[in-house]
Amino acid sequence: MRPLALQSLIPVKTGAKVSDAAQPRYQRIKDYILSGIRDRHFLPGCKIPPELELARQFGVSRMTVNKAVRDLAEAGILLRFAGDGTYVAERKAESPLLDINNIAAEIEARGHRHTAHVILLEAAPASEEVALRLSVRAGGAVYHSLIVHCEDDVPIQLEDRYVNPAFAPDYLRQDFSERTPNDYLMQSCPLTDIEHSVEAVLPGAAEQALLGIAAAEPCLLVLRRTWSHKKLVSFARLTHPGLRYKLRSQTRVKK
Repeated sequence: MRPLALQSLIPVKTGAKVSDAAQPRYQRIKDYILSGIRDRHFLPGCKIPPELELARQFGVSRMTVNKAVRDLAEAGILLRFAGDGTYVAERKAESPLLDINNIAAEIEARGHRHTAHVILLEAAPASEEVALRLSVRAGGAVYHSLIVHCEDDVPIQLEDRYVNPAFAPDYLRQDFSERTPNDYLMQSCPLTDIEHSVEAVLPGAAEQALLGIAAAEPCLLVLRRTWSHKKLVSFARLTHPGLRYKLRSQTRVKK
């Protein structure tokens, strides 16, 4: 559905740097648009300046501007409508379903700011469910973290993760407000296999409070297990507000 042009976009303030000889010309235009989105000069649902205007501003051909705009459209950041113009896509965070990416890197790639609030980071006895999912003894010690990940201060993921201490001994010593568990685990025990399952759920009281959502808002729950060379390293419940998040999968079909 085409977004509404709610208001005119505010151009970058006079004197802003718009050229850098070390960068390709189209990359400078992409950075300009991404900066405008990040700084909320270009708001979701609103139209960006026309290609001819950007070409004059940067002193480049319209073809160069078109490449920058097309790249951002292919990334889902912009929406183009023939005969009308180009709009900033309504923000809805997205992750690939078949891969494990660092959520902080995903958010920064969209031109937004990642922050993390660590709710719990502790050693805890494994419940029967966790023991089964993690292939450890029920009641045995596992490492448990509960983290809210935000995009521009809006919660988009509640990460409830359990880790086998044998394969990540320094897990509890990490500052997960500065680095993600994904980043630490990829460095300490490189992940080689993943298992995903996805469910649609309604949030419980804890999820409502931590994600700032209503009881009736559906959520996407991703259950994820990860291995490192046949060693089962972690089990995570990743809860996403359904109105703020989507999962994507792309597979090449062999002919």
